[in-house]
Amino acid sequence: MRPILHVIPVCPFCQRVEIVLGLKGLQDAVERRAVDITRPRDPAFLAMTRGTTSLPVLETSRGVLKESLVLMRYVDALDASTPVARTDPYEHAVEDMLVAHEGSFSGAGYKLVLNQDPAARAALTEALLAEYAKLDAYLRWRNPDGVWLFDRFGFAEAVYTPLFQRFWFLEHYEGFELPAQGYERVRTWRDACVAHPAAQQVSREWILKVYYDYAQGAGNGALLPGRRRSSFSVERPWQDRPWPPARKYVTPATDAELGLE
Repeated sequence: MRPILHVIPVCPFCQRVEIVLGLKGLQDAVERRAVDITRPRDPAFLAMTRGTTSLPVLETSRGVLKESLVLMRYVDALDASTPVARTDPYEHAVEDMLVAHEGSFSGAGYKLVLNQDPAARAALTEALLAEYAKLDAYLRWRNPDGVWLFDRFGFAEAVYTPLFQRFWFLEHYEGFELPAQGYERVRTWRDACVAHPAAQQVSREWILKVYYDYAQGAGNGALLPGRRRSSFSVERPWQDRPWPPARKYVTPATDAELGLE
């Protein structure tokens, strides 16, 4: 049986697995099935996942595997001749220490884009900057004069790059940017990550168009009041839509303004 990878094409956690597949040269080793998150999950899918809806999910001949970090480790282990993660035990632990921070980093960024209270922007921005500062300090500690955590784009880079790319929506909808001083090391890492050839599954345009509803407080394909289609809708290809307005704390754009009608 050829493994089946169930994905949301624009999902950062699904992209993590795609990056590792690419680094391993295994892009064609799996069959991909896209899931439309604007619709309820198919009962057969829920039976397969034992009721969970999160993606990615990998069907193998031996059973179903879930969670992006688990799938990344699994794919990396399929061929020991081209490791993505560090093989030295100490370096592997150093890598995992950085990976362990990804949840709080991701959470801070998504809280900011989902926020609808202008009075809360400053505190949420500071919280995200604090997360960037932790990354900056860690990279300065481990590899102060380098680009990557070690000597190449590796497992930690594959974990964080999709988040760096999704946070393009913070630049567009929140005017967020790293300050010029104090974040030089993490900026070098971030910029190299998003430019790496293995991480070109998405574009800034795609992210900004599809994630518009997140900027209005509706995540995971939820439908906003007065709207008939989610910005995650696959019925209107993102390539055919206009760029969404950067305004966030004013009147939301309509389906027509977003090119969804």
